[in-house]
Amino acid sequence: MFQGLRVLALAPVLNEAGKIEHVVRRMPRDVVDEVLVVDDGSTDASAQLAADNGATVLPLGRTVGVGAAIRAGLRYASENGYDVAVVVAGNNKDAPEEIPMLLDPIAHGWADFVQGSRYLRPGAAFGHMPLYRRLATRVHPLLFSVVAGRKVTESTNGFRAMRTAMLQDPRVDLGQAWLDGYELEPYLYLKVIRLGYRTTEVPVTKMYPPRSLGQTKMPPITGWWAMLRPLVRLWRESRREGMGR
Repeated sequence: MFQGLRVLALAPVLNEAGKIEHVVRRMPRDVVDEVLVVDDGSTDASAQLAADNGATVLPLGRTVGVGAAIRAGLRYASENGYDVAVVVAGNNKDAPEEIPMLLDPIAHGWADFVQGSRYLRPGAAFGHMPLYRRLATRVHPLLFSVVAGRKVTESTNGFRAMRTAMLQDPRVDLGQAWLDGYELEPYLYLKVIRLGYRTTEVPVTKMYPPRSLGQTKMPPITGWWAMLRPLVRLWRESRREGMGR
């Protein structure tokens, strides 16, 4: 529990044996009440390793997509009475030790949604982050900021915390089938901004391992289109709403 808040940390996982157990072990258990690993149809030992290290494992039964896994974890948080849900990468790129930094603005009543930003940390090092990804993670926030009508420094980082009460708003609507993949994360951030919820960014760490150890499962072209798709859809929606007035 963190300053009176019941906290669930959730990590979506697809074949991350060798990484997910480190994520679970690194969780600050004096702050996080439960660690939930949502298994998106792994065929390796990810689920067992997570359980062996103290996590609750929620199996999807088949590979649906990272968005579907996160959505299942957020639903679990709401149904089990957690005040805050924190999303952490299952591939050990995030620093779970930094979770209190994400929770602090919520605990003090400053924010409903806290986005971790690697670009707010002075002199941040990203390990073996590929050049194309460095470029993409800089361009996406610029486009995101235009659609959101608010400047953000980070919009592709899934390391974030949110009040579960906000997820009960029917206008957020995470149940849409097109959000099963990478679309869900930018969609959720953009949606809560446009609905007027209080959001803020805090500096966090993001470290990429050597390519030989597996850096990402996101395909370069279709994966990045999935990250851009919510921006296009919500921009079109706002245009239609503007013309309808």
